[in-house]
Amino acid sequence: MTSKEGLLFGTAGIPNSSKALTTQSGIERIYELELGCMEVEFVKGVNMTPPTARDVGNVAAKRAIRLSAHAPYFINLNAQELEKMAASQERIIQTARITSVFGGDSVVFHPAFYLKDKPSKVYATVKKNLEQIVTKLRAEGTRVWIRPEVMGRGSQFGTLDEVLQLSAEVDGVAPALDFAHWHARTGKANSYNEFMAILKKIENKLGRKALDNMHIHLSGISYGPKRENKHVDLPESDFKYEELLRALKDYKVAGALICESPNLEKDAQLLQQTYRKL
Repeated sequence: MTSKEGLLFGTAGIPNSSKALTTQSGIERIYELELGCMEVEFVKGVNMTPPTARDVGNVAAKRAIRLSAHAPYFINLNAQELEKMAASQERIIQTARITSVFGGDSVVFHPAFYLKDKPSKVYATVKKNLEQIVTKLRAEGTRVWIRPEVMGRGSQFGTLDEVLQLSAEVDGVAPALDFAHWHARTGKANSYNEFMAILKKIENKLGRKALDNMHIHLSGISYGPKRENKHVDLPESDFKYEELLRALKDYKVAGALICESPNLEKDAQLLQQTYRKL
């Protein structure tokens, strides 16, 4: 699905100020805050029933809030044990199924760890697993974007190039671009020109259509040498979010920008307000 509303802003999960800790209440709060999207967090497991998912979808449709989902953290498509590999595949598939029921368009996940393997070997393993996942989902009629995330630690599979290459080679796979993660991992990628270079790389690799349907994560971040430590609020970090927003606007990027700062909705509103003033 391509966003016709331009770039939407929202939160990773239920806003902190939601009246109740339900997805439906979270969507209502997103609407009250005049934000446009929300990522449903299944990071500890897919615990939503189909009837609840249909109710969630109805609330989102009524409020015109775009939904996506984050699959469980317990995924490693490079696991050494076959049962862990199968379980990782199944967690992505379960997330995609329930996301499809509530009308979401994307499933974000942390793809793998290198362990002691060469990156090229891990890439081949992850690609094979994703092809199997997409084939199974397509066969049962489940159509959502499967989005491996750009990761923030050197031990994690998920460089910008790896994620873009998977998106180019596997039908149904698209990038989840976490700019804070990439900044933490590289110690760079924190200026207007660098952001523009990343967007140009995406366009060259995947075509303009990828920029018309982006799924972006953003937060403040604290980091050490080439690794993410934790998410922090944007004003407390060194991340140059205004320069990123200017690049996104100049490149006419559309889709969903999901805020993962601890103060979810405050930073999501800050990003939206800053973007609209540019």
